[in-house]
Amino acid sequence: MTLMTKKNLKTLFALFGGLLGVVYILNPTAGIIEFIPDNLPFIGNLDEAAAVVLILGCLRHFNIDLTSYFKK
Repeated sequence: MTLMTKKNLKTLFALFGGLLGVVYILNPTAGIIEFIPDNLPFIGNLDEAAAVVLILGCLRHFNIDLTSYFKK
């Protein structure tokens, strides 16, 4: 049995977070299950924004930095 190193554990959490974000953005429940309903003004899209942050964090963990495209 091998022990999980810190690096392996971080990679596992990054993969899980990225997968969770992708599944939430793909919306397999067709909007039936949402943490924050989208029809609430201004705050309705915060849960989707959090899912995108999870995806960007996962990609950054694997040295794919998409946030550099948003900088001037």
